[in-house]
Amino acid sequence: MSAAPSDRLTRWRLLLGANAGCNVPLNADLTKMDQALSALYEPPKERKGGLGASSPQVARWLGDIRQYFPSQVVRVMQKDALTRLNLQRMLLEPELLETVTPDVHLVGTLLALAGAMPAKTKQVARQVVGRLVDELMRQLEARTREAVRGALNRAARNNRPRHAEIDWPRTIRANLKHYQPDYESIIPERLIGYGRRRSSLKDVILCLDQSGSMAASVIYASVFGAVLASLPALRTRVVAFDTNVVDLSERCADPVDVLFGVQLGGGTDIAQALRYCRSQVRRPADTIVVLISDLYEGGDNSRMHAAAAELIGAGAQLITLLALSDQGKPGYDPRNAEAFAALGSPAFACTPDAFPELMAMAIQRHDISAWAARRGLTGDGKQES
Repeated sequence: MSAAPSDRLTRWRLLLGANAGCNVPLNADLTKMDQALSALYEPPKERKGGLGASSPQVARWLGDIRQYFPSQVVRVMQKDALTRLNLQRMLLEPELLETVTPDVHLVGTLLALAGAMPAKTKQVARQVVGRLVDELMRQLEARTREAVRGALNRAARNNRPRHAEIDWPRTIRANLKHYQPDYESIIPERLIGYGRRRSSLKDVILCLDQSGSMAASVIYASVFGAVLASLPALRTRVVAFDTNVVDLSERCADPVDVLFGVQLGGGTDIAQALRYCRSQVRRPADTIVVLISDLYEGGDNSRMHAAAAELIGAGAQLITLLALSDQGKPGYDPRNAEAFAALGSPAFACTPDAFPELMAMAIQRHDISAWAARRGLTGDGKQES
């Protein structure tokens, strides 16, 4: 709890709300507490809750209450929110549930409240989350597979292939200038082929910030994690963190399982998460770590920078996504984003549509900063005006 009311009058003011007639000044933290209480406990005719366009405000509210109230109070407020936001009614009435189109905001809200849901409600919530995940898989799976497989094939090519490893279409295109009209044939001076495959060509670690503001990013990352994990040429790990680190790699074949293994909200220890990722790196030159975080570190920034530098110094690629969503310009810590970029970790927001191409570029060790600039993505720690 960041700020606690220090006197009885202030506590009564927070309890009774702004209309109580208590002329008590509140500092910035107490004002945030007051707003969080008002959002939930004002009369329905004045409260602007709901599940549509207001869902981002609900997600922020869920993050605020974890920041400003102790855990036992948070649990009470979450249970009240289930009723006051009509989520429980929606989930337990099939005819009402059928009228709702799950979107990223709604699913983010459900996941944040999952810990307060009774078992029956959570079972139906999984169905809602599953519907959104199925839709995202239909939109994103084929494109991601195609982009990543193409990049892996190109990364595996060599210029001294055995006969069975020759990529004939590319070899012919590369040697067209050596066409011999007299023989009506091409003399291949340079052979292009596929290298012999190892069990996995690349290791990928998706490192997910569980803070409340990252809900949409976590949802998309879970879907992409499942797609990447299905490719035999990749060894994929999914790691989620707040002040603790949870390795969800065994669940990553099922994005719904991953999402219900995530606890949205709470503190943030990015340094600890990066150190854990470093401990999982076996082949640094063939490892891509994608940190998905707004870089608002709850601990010591210098420790976080040192952990990032150690990972990069070992030879792994570290790509920092300030957001993985379609929500426009993200909120993030610009100084930390700039520091990461200076260390060699490009820091920018990425849309789900661009993520397959991003992974292809990373697999081929292309300049990610230049690619992000060409795509017009927010990068290098500077916010676009």
